[in-house]
Amino acid sequence: MMAEASNRTRGTSRGLFSNYRYLCKKTMMLRALEQARTRKKCKQKMIIADMKRKNTDNHNEQLDTNKLFKKTKLNDTERYSQSTLNCDNQSSSVSESKALEQHSLVRALRDRWEVDSGFSELSPPASGRSSPCFGSAPMAVVALDCEMVGTGPGGRCSELARCSIIDYHGNVLYDRYVRPLQPVTDYRTRWSGIRKHHLLNATPFAQARDEILSILKDKVVVGHSVYNDFQALDLMHPGHMVRDTITTRLLRRLAGFPHGRCASLKVLASKLLNRKIQVGSRGHCSVEDARASLDLYKLVEGEWERELHEKLTDNNAQHEPNQSASYNHYMQDKYWPNDVIDDSQ
Repeated sequence: MMAEASNRTRGTSRGLFSNYRYLCKKTMMLRALEQARTRKKCKQKMIIADMKRKNTDNHNEQLDTNKLFKKTKLNDTERYSQSTLNCDNQSSSVSESKALEQHSLVRALRDRWEVDSGFSELSPPASGRSSPCFGSAPMAVVALDCEMVGTGPGGRCSELARCSIIDYHGNVLYDRYVRPLQPVTDYRTRWSGIRKHHLLNATPFAQARDEILSILKDKVVVGHSVYNDFQALDLMHPGHMVRDTITTRLLRRLAGFPHGRCASLKVLASKLLNRKIQVGSRGHCSVEDARASLDLYKLVEGEWERELHEKLTDNNAQHEPNQSASYNHYMQDKYWPNDVIDDSQ
């Protein structure tokens, strides 16, 4: 009898302990669900508040832009009226009014871009913005990148093997493999991505060069170490029409790099665009690199163009980027074989 009572007591205690454990687990699950719901509600409130704030900021920016435009228009209208009253000749007044209208349009466009400088979360993607270049249209900006192979003894001479050009909106204007003038002795596939079969039916260098020149004519050319691409193409482009992302202090400052450091395109894209490029064993892609250069340029485009415009206006001189710094960085790239670097130095 005592043994049976003891067994019953043990069974009852086990059942109570199991129920206690079940209730503890149930309580913990309910707490976790309640905490998750609370966090979700807080997150939703933060998102809604952030959206309202952004909508308010955009509305205020639009109102400021409209006020600037109206103010400019009123000022130009007053000037036009005053010039009309003072003019004795009707034909001269008509010509002055046209000049004033054109001047007002330029001023209005500049004011609009001063309001919307840089990127925000509600801005269009990097390759879809309009250009604030003074005196130039969005279609006047292109990005260029070339891939080279080695010719001559040991593949020490660099010759063009692929050229890619994209427009301001990221559309490919030109992307072709180019047959070098000399026999290829080193395809540099690990870095160039070029293999033997790519050059079997490639465009001859002379033909490709003419096609590329026709595209780059009167265009602002964006690139990273772009003067090395110009050297491979055997062309000279006006210095004030070149935007080399390796030489500008604006990108170095934005990335937090010290003065004088020449960062690679891969590092800048990772730091400023949160984009991974030039990864894997297939080599670089010239279209991908050109898009990265273009998007880096757009990050500081307004300030960059404004500085160049002021410099050209004040000094009446062309802006020549530091070609030697660009070339030295290009030859110190960690991907190049040591014999190529030693031979260049």
